[in-house]
Amino acid sequence: MSRVLDIKRCDLNIKSNNSSHHTELYGEERLIVRRGQPFVIILRLNSDSKDFKLGETSFTLIVETGPLPRKQSGTKFTFSLGDHTVDTEWSASAISNSPRNTVSVSISSSPNSPIGVYSLTVDQEGQKTSLGQFTLLFNAWCPGDAVYMRSEPERQEYVLAQHGQIYRGTCKRITGTPWNFGQFEQGILDICLKILDENPKFVSDADKDCSARRNPIYVSRVLSAMINSNDDRGVLTGEWVNFVGGVHPGLWIGSGDILRKWAKSGPVKYGQCWVFAAVACTVSRSLGIPCRVVTNFGSAHDGNANLVIENLYNEDGERIDSGDSIWNFHVWVDSWMTRPDLGSEYDGWQTSDPTPQETSDGVCCCGPASLRSIKEGELTKKYDAPFIFAEVNADVVDLVRQSNGEFVKFSGSTNSVGRFISTKAVGSDKRDDITHQYKYPEGSKEERKVYERAKHNNKLQQQGEVPGLHLKIKLSDNMMVGSDFEVYAVLTNNLMEARTCNLMFFAKAVSYNGRLGESCGFTSDKVTVPAGEERRVSLRLKYDSYGSVINSDRLIQLSAIAINKQTIDYHKAEKTIVLDEPEIKIKLMKEATVNKPVTAEMTLLNTLPEPLKDCSFTAEGVGLTDGKPITVKIEAVGPKQEARASVKFTPSSAGSSVLLVNFDSDKLRNIKSFINVVVKY
Repeated sequence: MSRVLDIKRCDLNIKSNNSSHHTELYGEERLIVRRGQPFVIILRLNSDSKDFKLGETSFTLIVETGPLPRKQSGTKFTFSLGDHTVDTEWSASAISNSPRNTVSVSISSSPNSPIGVYSLTVDQEGQKTSLGQFTLLFNAWCPGDAVYMRSEPERQEYVLAQHGQIYRGTCKRITGTPWNFGQFEQGILDICLKILDENPKFVSDADKDCSARRNPIYVSRVLSAMINSNDDRGVLTGEWVNFVGGVHPGLWIGSGDILRKWAKSGPVKYGQCWVFAAVACTVSRSLGIPCRVVTNFGSAHDGNANLVIENLYNEDGERIDSGDSIWNFHVWVDSWMTRPDLGSEYDGWQTSDPTPQETSDGVCCCGPASLRSIKEGELTKKYDAPFIFAEVNADVVDLVRQSNGEFVKFSGSTNSVGRFISTKAVGSDKRDDITHQYKYPEGSKEERKVYERAKHNNKLQQQGEVPGLHLKIKLSDNMMVGSDFEVYAVLTNNLMEARTCNLMFFAKAVSYNGRLGESCGFTSDKVTVPAGEERRVSLRLKYDSYGSVINSDRLIQLSAIAINKQTIDYHKAEKTIVLDEPEIKIKLMKEATVNKPVTAEMTLLNTLPEPLKDCSFTAEGVGLTDGKPITVKIEAVGPKQEARASVKFTPSSAGSSVLLVNFDSDKLRNIKSFINVVVKY
């Protein structure tokens, strides 16, 4: 015989539940649990309530999510008390040793439930009482969840870590940029859920969208579209040229500030690939999807989907736009999940790219594509495998357009794309090279076999080195921004007779995405190279020439072309250099202690031969700066003088954290550094 309980209130047991569900970093204001894992609530009864008797008293629990909860859509679940909970579906059981006037109830969710905010209601013979709300997330600790990870260190890194490294530069000069993901900062989870609610699929069919949120494949694809604002009210607006009216992408040092700005006033200006990827990583980790930020050096953008990057030149060695490009680096995210739509062999890391480039199903999004399908060249597998395969595996051909309009191939490469694919190592700030997860070793039989499988009948012949003229570029040791330095085009003759050709040596500013800017140096010469010897042509790059044309990436593309029109002999060498940047030095003036102010001093040497104006240091750290960046503006800094500032902050929690610092000015931008901070009680 059932007995109706007189419930005074429901204790959601937030502190204990959040701790056991690895969500304690969200705080103790709300219940946040992960799928497929039990949590315990405590029903507090009025003193005159009938006693709860195990095996006799029964009631029904109702959980609902979304604006239109329905059983048919899997957004409403009704279940009664049982003898025990089960780990495959929503279930509940009472705990026998509860004190008088209390009932402890263990509730287990299905590991396949949609994520989101749920209401919890008890139904006693038609009498319904609201017990409160909770938020349900994906669960990397649950074997039944599609995002399950076996390794605890990997779960700590890819779900719980709030700061990391994003790699930038060139394949010859890889540098780590520190980033605060801050997925557990106050308000960030609500903003991440708001992103899902703002997506066009939710707006057009909320019931279908909320139901689909059980699937991390679906959620990752939605995030790929919503992190950029090209087709919707997404988080970030991309910009690579004109940053008027917004924040230069190089100034961001964390995701929290971006997400708060979006929640307050819509799309945030501006982002580039590493910013898009970092924000996507924050949102994914906040929702419980294991995620890592990945950098691909020498990243191809294949505009016509033929898996070949075609560099076109005229007979004078000048570039002709082909629609293809190779970015010095490109950044995206990998998310961990099963792929029941493809087969278990495609489980594991899946690539998604939130940077707006090409459309997929009419929307600016890309992925998720299984790394297995990319490595094996299986380009029919969902989603967007051909584009991602080309980013890491395209061949490159150099073609010259002759006076009759025909194109002649004079150079090419099968190993310049997809190099040193990098992510932060698990448990340390070291770089982890994961190229082998995306492709077989360059030049191996497996790599060529995969490429030709992907190319089908449109394959290219790999050409080996033959005797003749060879052209390469050599650099100076010191290339600090602000200095003048030499670079060299070196022409070597491996033939048995002398060769004469016209050599042109170009230097142009370039963005990380391969977009060429203005010239900052040029020289040409008629060069005769005796048999078995080499000749050098030097090009002096002066700050007076490059300082005004380079952007905050501090990249210069060097191109040398040797031409003998009579023998139709063309040779090309190309290299992108990253100018060295001055170092930010950071020093804590005393030991960091919880709830006690501490000062950090920051200095940077101006290496330019001219003053810096509009100078500022910005510092930010999870648990250090109250979730917000602290900016200190300083006066102009003269040539070869030190910029100096200090920031005061009060740590709010004990443990290890990272203080990130960015320096900005009118002429030196996007300079970052960090120190590890251990906060004591």
